[in-house]
Amino acid sequence: MFRIVIVLLIIIPALEIGILIWSGQTFGIPVTILLILATGVIGAWLARREGMEALRLSQVQLQNGQVPSDVILDGICILVGGTLLLTPGFITDTTGFLLLFPYTRAVAKLWMRRYIQKKMDNGQFSFTFRR
Repeated sequence: MFRIVIVLLIIIPALEIGILIWSGQTFGIPVTILLILATGVIGAWLARREGMEALRLSQVQLQNGQVPSDVILDGICILVGGTLLLTPGFITDTTGFLLLFPYTRAVAKLWMRRYIQKKMDNGQFSFTFRR
C-alpha cells in the first residue's frame, strides 16, 4: 500500500503539471487560471453544502438511536473530495467532484466498505463503540 502511495505522489503531480501546461497552451493562461479558481470556489461551496447535509443526517440518526455508519463514509468522501478540489489540477478536481456528488460517491463508499470489511475479516482492523 505504501508503494502505491509513493508512486501516486510522483505520477499524479507529473500528470497534473503536463495537463496544466497543455491547458495553458490550448486555452491560454488566463482561462486556465480562471478554471482552476472556479473549480476551487465551486468545490468549496459544494463540499460545504454536502458536509452540512451529512452532519444534519448524522444528528438525526444519533437522535433516533442509530449509528450513522453510512454518513461517516459520506463525511470521509466529502472531506477528501473537498481537499482534492482545493489542490490545483484537473485530475484532482475531477476526482474531488466525483467524491462530492452523491451518486458517484456511492461507488467510493462501496469500495471503502469492501476494503474495511476485508481488513476486519483479516483481523487487521478493529474498532470499539462506547456510549
